Amino acid sequence: MEQIDALVIGAGAAGLFCGARLAQRGRSVRVIDHSKKPGEKIRISGGGRCNFTNLETEPKRFISENPHFAKSALARYTPWDFCSLMAEHDLTWHEKTLGQLFCDQKSGAVIQMLLDELQRPGGELRLETTVHALTPKTSGFVAETSSGPVAASSVVIATGGLSIPKIGATGFAYDIAEQFGHEIVPTRPALVPMTFTDQYRDAFSDLSGVSLPVEAHAKVGPSFVENMLFTHRGLSGPSVLQISSYWQQGENIAFDLMPSVHALDLLKAAKTDTPKQALTQWLTAHFPSRFASYFPHAIGVAGKERLAELSNRQIDHIAQALKAWSLKPAGTEGWRTAEVTAGGVATDALSSRTMESKLQPGLFFIGECVDVTGWLGGYNFQWAWASAAAAAEVA
Repeated sequence: MEQIDALVIGAGAAGLFCGARLAQRGRSVRVIDHSKKPGEKIRISGGGRCNFTNLETEPKRFISENPHFAKSALARYTPWDFCSLMAEHDLTWHEKTLGQLFCDQKSGAVIQMLLDELQRPGGELRLETTVHALTPKTSGFVAETSSGPVAASSVVIATGGLSIPKIGATGFAYDIAEQFGHEIVPTRPALVPMTFTDQYRDAFSDLSGVSLPVEAHAKVGPSFVENMLFTHRGLSGPSVLQISSYWQQGENIAFDLMPSVHALDLLKAAKTDTPKQALTQWLTAHFPSRFASYFPHAIGVAGKERLAELSNRQIDHIAQALKAWSLKPAGTEGWRTAEVTAGGVATDALSSRTMESKLQPGLFFIGECVDVTGWLGGYNFQWAWASAAAAAEVA
C-alpha cells in the first residue's frame, strides 16, 4: 500500500492550491480527482478570463450560518497574497469593476500556475481517479481508490459542491462529512439566474437581451446595485445572481429601477414641463425602448396617456413601482447554471483556523463544500485560496 503524508481529494481551485502549499512544506502530497482535467471551474470563470479574487474581500461579503467563521482564514491569506503569487509567475491582471480582478493571460494560465506550484516541489496530481471509501486508522486514513489503496496521515476534502454537474460536481464532500458525524447545512443553488412562469415568462422572453442598472433587494440581506438582464427564462445579470444567494423559495424580490434617482420628483417635473408627452415616451428617455413599452402594462397602466392626463394617484403609483418593482420568481435555473453552492459542511465542527474536523483529527474540509458562500465577483475563489492556505499550515 502506498503511504503519503497528505491526500487531497479534489483538483479544483482549493485542492490544487492546498496541495501546492503542502508540497512546499515538504509534505509528500497527492491530489486526486475523478475528472479528466483539473481546475474546470477556474477554466470557465469570468468567461474564461478568470476573476481570481476581489480586492474588497471582507467577511460580511460571505454567507454562512456562522458569519464569523471565515474571518481567520481570510485575514491570514489576502487577495494581495494571491496577487504576489501571480506576479512571481509573471502573470498580470486588471480590475474590472467593484474590486474584481481578472487575469490578463486568462484562466489557463492560472491553472498552469497552480500545477507548477504543486509539481515543482514534488507534489503529485492524479486525474480520473475515484475514491470508493475512506477509512480512519490509528495513524491516519486509508483511501480505497480506483487506482489502488492509499494510506495518508491527513486527508483534505476539496471536492466542491453541487453546482454545474456537467463539469463533475458531486455530493462526495457531504457524504464524507456525514460519515464522520458532521452536519450539513441544507444546500441550494446560489449565484444563479431566476426563472418565472405564466405571463412574466412570456414577457421576459420578449425582453430577452435587455439590460438595465437596478438595485435588487431580497427579503433579507444586503441590496445590490448592478445590472439586471432579461432572459428567455426569466432574469439574470449580476444584481439577480447576487440576490439569488439570499432569496428563499416563495419570497418576492424588489427592484429599484432608478437607483439614486427620485422618480416621483422626476415624474412631477415632467408632468409640469412636458404635459403632452406620453408616459411611454418619458420612460424611453430613461430605459431601453423595449422595456419602456412593456413596463406600464406590467403595473396596470396603458402607457399611451399624456403625462398631463395622469392623476396624482397614478403618478404616485408609477413612481412607487419604479422604485420597488416587486416580483415573485417561480424558482432558479438550479444546479445546471449556479456558480456556487450555498450551505454545505456545517462550520461548528470545523476549526476556523485550520479547517480541520473537530470530530476526526487529520480530516480537513476546504473551499466550496464548506458552509461559506461568497458574493459574485471573485470572492469564492478568495475563499478557496484562504481556506486552502489555512489547512495547508497543519495538514
